[in-house]
Amino acid sequence: MAKGRRSDFVPRSAQPMGLQPDLLERIKKIQQDMAATQAALENELINVTAAGGAITIVISGHQRVQSIKIDPALIDPNDVSMLEDALVAAINEAILASQEHSARRMQEVTGDFQLPGLF
Repeated sequence: MAKGRRSDFVPRSAQPMGLQPDLLERIKKIQQDMAATQAALENELINVTAAGGAITIVISGHQRVQSIKIDPALIDPNDVSMLEDALVAAINEAILASQEHSARRMQEVTGDFQLPGLF
């Protein structure tokens, strides 16, 4: 240790710009909680029904389709394009529901947290 220097001295250039220690701890906690929530979202499943209940899609919080169930009454071999359109619409609804679920879960973690001076 250099003569006359305190052992807890941190050069100004090594300190984050004006962030107080309690704020840094809060940021670290939010980062840890966000990582845990991201991991949990992989196993959180959302059920979405579409086409008047004729299609049910189960999707994860990571937007991974787990299953699709189709009411046999919706299957008309003479109108395949109608089934295709219904599936596209149902999958898009499921993705949107999963994204909204994930955004809500992340909002629970971050709350109204904002870094001063950034917004």
